[in-house]
Amino acid sequence: MIFAGLDIGSVSTKAVIIDKNKKILYSQILRTGASSKKAAEECIQLVLDKAKISFGDITNLIATGYGRKIVPFKSDEVSEISCHARGAHFLFPDTRTVIDVGGQDSKAIRLGDSGDAVDFHMNDKCAAGTGRFLEEMAKALDTTVEDFGRLSLESKKNLVISSMCAVFAESEVVSLLAEGETRQDVARALHNAAADRVLSLAHKVRLASALTLTGGVGKNIGIIEAIKAKLPNIKVNIPENPQIIGALGAALIASNLARKDA
Repeated sequence: MIFAGLDIGSVSTKAVIIDKNKKILYSQILRTGASSKKAAEECIQLVLDKAKISFGDITNLIATGYGRKIVPFKSDEVSEISCHARGAHFLFPDTRTVIDVGGQDSKAIRLGDSGDAVDFHMNDKCAAGTGRFLEEMAKALDTTVEDFGRLSLESKKNLVISSMCAVFAESEVVSLLAEGETRQDVARALHNAAADRVLSLAHKVRLASALTLTGGVGKNIGIIEAIKAKLPNIKVNIPENPQIIGALGAALIASNLARKDA
């Protein structure tokens, strides 16, 4: 029995397939691009090709994320809140808070002991603190997204960025550099500001003793270190591949639904 989860986000689409023992077999990540439907079809086909199986071998497929409603071949759809909660709890059973920072939104989720979401807060009206914000700030510092986080770790001075609006923050960056501040110190200030933004959501759901960071921004070492520094008494779990946690949760839900139907 094979189960699949498909997470169609605004920036990237992720697919995960697991076996009957809930072991992750393969995963795939693609840019969503202009067509969520096309990205979903290509992503699931690529992961099936990796596994050398056909679509007919899938017992259940759960779709989640921004584009979940447009997937014509899904068994069902589930909100990304539930899927990120389930995926994070599966990998780290001590998880009681999830911070999911995606390309264009961020969310904090409070989990119960069983791994179900019991509360959440989302920021989907502003890019502040999201992957898109950090991407724009990396450009302003004339560096790549991949190097942006590492650059912040070289900082020797604690600067403050007062605005989280991408336009105004970029103006602050330009002004700070013109005043002679280093790119490293400005990068650290930007990561601290982004961390403050996402942690404000976490505090709204009552930040618990163990936190798991999911979403593409979880690959940014600058954000990881900024969050850890601000939460010295909180355990921060970082998945090996934080981008696929929503798809993993969807696959786990697909497996559980099949067991209930059996």
